[in-house]
Amino acid sequence: MSGRVQLMWDEAVTGYDFGRDHPMDPVRLALTRSLVGALGLDREVEVVAAKAAGESTLRLVHREDYIGAVRAASADPAAADQAYGLGTVDDPAFAGMHEVSALIAGQSVGAAEAVWRGDAPHAVNFAGGLHHAMPGAASGFCVYNDAALAIARLLELGAERVAYVDVDVHHGDGVQAAFWEDPRVLTISLHEHPRTLFPQTGWPEETGAGGAEGGAVNVALPAGTGDAGWLRAFHSVVPELLADFRPQVLVTQHGADTHFEDPLAHLAVSLDAQRAVQVACHELAHEHADGRWVALGGGGYAVVEVVPRSWTHLVGIAAERPVEPTTMIPEGWRQEVYARTRQPAPRRMTDGRWPVSWAAWDEGYDPADRVDQAILAARRAVFPLRGLLP
Repeated sequence: MSGRVQLMWDEAVTGYDFGRDHPMDPVRLALTRSLVGALGLDREVEVVAAKAAGESTLRLVHREDYIGAVRAASADPAAADQAYGLGTVDDPAFAGMHEVSALIAGQSVGAAEAVWRGDAPHAVNFAGGLHHAMPGAASGFCVYNDAALAIARLLELGAERVAYVDVDVHHGDGVQAAFWEDPRVLTISLHEHPRTLFPQTGWPEETGAGGAEGGAVNVALPAGTGDAGWLRAFHSVVPELLADFRPQVLVTQHGADTHFEDPLAHLAVSLDAQRAVQVACHELAHEHADGRWVALGGGGYAVVEVVPRSWTHLVGIAAERPVEPTTMIPEGWRQEVYARTRQPAPRRMTDGRWPVSWAAWDEGYDPADRVDQAILAARRAVFPLRGLLP
């Protein structure tokens, strides 16, 4: 494998902007890129701006009529067709929506191409991870599903096994739907239970169909799950499934909205636990996918306190120059945060919970523990379908 780790970045992705009062504030992208630079990580990677995804690429996942509807809403937001999920509270139409959504998708597709062809061992697109978009509709702040498009492109290039691991607080429903009947793709989603959070899907019983039974895995965690439970769930499900599936590429989605300060969800995970899962994904890519790793962003609505730090850790881990949790954040970045947002910035790259710890699954099952119940439900639903013991 040749070349350096790629960081996919084009300043124009910050034009993915649903409006002033929308939770998906593009300042989170700008501040992440700025923090990556402030800590010198951009010198450790190759910063690449890929071209926007074209019509033929978008059609690997999305219906032609839906792409047409996005184009029409992009040209005239007032004419957005809500039958396609456009012009809604979650997904307001805005001028240029098609172009910037295709640009974000292009970064993830470009990342997948670089990793598959051996141009880079790992590639990161923290502007991506828009995992709710469906083949024929926008959903959950997502217009084009860049994660699904990256996977579809890998399959088009000849990949026979692609694993997708989604640790966003919301279920990765759009990616699951795209490959529901495709045995070449294993989708694993750890998320807050659908009883308490959008999109109300991701039950453990959702396991795939049409010859791909056992190809969809859902760990639905109870509201309030913290670091130890979240990490126990990840390590009790993901490594064993990846070892069985033997992916040629690992695609991961790192929504930062599992954090205890995120305003839209109800898990209680720290930045330090998020970093621990990022480290684990890196290690799993090397252990099971010959190091081929495409890492994406996702949700995250604590746009100053959490998202820039979490995704900067992700870039550092992918670059194999991990940022120590105790690292002090440069004052220049903190001043930039205040100038842009009038909010105080964090001082360190930790929530003060490093090192994090958890109990391994083989250390015992507590039938009264709701996290253990969620883990066992996922294992019982999927593991036997794959010939594994629950």
